[in-house]
Amino acid sequence: MTLPAIGLIVAQGRVRLMQSQLNLMDKTWNGLNFSAIALQFLVGAIGGGLAWLVGFPMPFLVGGLVATSIVSIRSQGRGLFGQKFPQPLRRFFTATIGVMIGQSFTPDLLDGISAYWLTLTGVACFVLVAQTTGFALFRIVGGYDRRTAFFAAMPGGLIEAITFAEQFGADVQAITVQHFARVILVVVTVPFLFLLWTGVTVGSASGVSLDGGTSALPDLVWTIAIAAVGIVLGRILRLPAGILIGPMLLSAALQASGVIHAEGPTWLLYLAQLVVGVGLGTTFSGISRSLLVRAFAMCALSVVMFLSIGACFAHGLHVLTGFDLPSLLISFAPGGVTEMSLIALSLNLSPLIVALHHVFRIITTVVLATVVARRM
Repeated sequence: MTLPAIGLIVAQGRVRLMQSQLNLMDKTWNGLNFSAIALQFLVGAIGGGLAWLVGFPMPFLVGGLVATSIVSIRSQGRGLFGQKFPQPLRRFFTATIGVMIGQSFTPDLLDGISAYWLTLTGVACFVLVAQTTGFALFRIVGGYDRRTAFFAAMPGGLIEAITFAEQFGADVQAITVQHFARVILVVVTVPFLFLLWTGVTVGSASGVSLDGGTSALPDLVWTIAIAAVGIVLGRILRLPAGILIGPMLLSAALQASGVIHAEGPTWLLYLAQLVVGVGLGTTFSGISRSLLVRAFAMCALSVVMFLSIGACFAHGLHVLTGFDLPSLLISFAPGGVTEMSLIALSLNLSPLIVALHHVFRIITTVVLATVVARRM
């Protein structure tokens, strides 16, 4: 940016003061508050660094999420933590995760995808059971009205649930907080469950991480370029979770065809964890504490129920098919596609298979919600 451009921004009054205790300048350009972004990342990095030192699973995701959530809730929508996290930044790193998932693709994996028809059928059954039991939980225990209880119980499709709530007259704020809480609790819970089960710290320096930690500069350039093109591809094709799936498919196709053989560096995976964690943590800025307490209390019950149901399905399908149990457990965890793929990537499981099951879960959930909502 040139000096005249900076002077114009200042002259137009688009520069604001930071919080008084920081005594820094708050610059806004095209809707992005750079001081707020820097502060949010600083808090997230401190939380992630502490979590890494302690040995938490997925340290930069979990630590960044917890630290920014606490500060966001305490800020009550004021100051720099009242500023929204930039969505373009979150989308770019989501796309980067998609590229790194695609880099794990092998031709043998494609040949084996057809064998997963039984587990995908299990995902559809899981959605039906989780939606039904979740509706009863939110309706009877939570005391939500019928529409709000139904959309709050959707085991996936955060944006779609909010859209349905607006369209059919449900409590949009309650559903928004409920689904963010679901994703966050699953993201925090699943790595700790794997730590207790396997003794392996998921995604930390002591756990399993990506190969390519000394990845060359061309690999990094390829990763970024494919992410940018993949975002456009996902939009053109209107893919579900297109920001993740578009780059993932493009990366997998290039790897399979032999056009490239790139491996994203491990530090990029850690940075992606931090961006996702900070982005989730800042969503709680300005939300009343009473709503948060109620949402997290109900969400804790629903997540325990959903994870238990998912574990039953995963174990049953493991016995029937012989497929890897950890992959199936993550495939049935009702978190976000991006976050669950990150966990699979960090566990050195097959993130493509995990992403396939989660995309199918979201599609099935949205189809079921569309049919039932119109009848409702």
